[in-house]
Amino acid sequence: MAAVRDFEELSIFQKARELSKKIYPVTNREGFKSDYRFVQQIRAAAGSIMDNIAEGFERTGNKEFLNFLYIAKGSCGEVRSQLIRANDIGYLTPEEYEELYSDCRKLSASIMNFIKEIKTSDLTGAKFKEFNGSKVQED
Repeated sequence: MAAVRDFEELSIFQKARELSKKIYPVTNREGFKSDYRFVQQIRAAAGSIMDNIAEGFERTGNKEFLNFLYIAKGSCGEVRSQLIRANDIGYLTPEEYEELYSDCRKLSASIMNFIKEIKTSDLTGAKFKEFNGSKVQED
């Protein structure tokens, strides 16, 4: 795993950001935008994906990061479920639904792959460092 200094560098964060940006225009259209609670839910869930990736990364320990990545993955599933509902109601065109649903599936798989990569890594996170051969927690 290459050294990453900022969460913005993570491809999963970038994909989550793109998904979140795609949700806003479709929820701004007539019909959809008048369903205020639903609009708030899907926007919040989409934002939660990127926010949890960022928050977990900033915790600087892999155990906490993994917990936040699982939450991000869960939020991704929530968005997928909401897209299904939006499609069923007729808020999305078939093309919009297919694109957004596919984006969610790919992002969920990417988050899971990243989780697996962290779990198999020898790295314990930025808040731990080597000192005379033993790991100590940084302040």
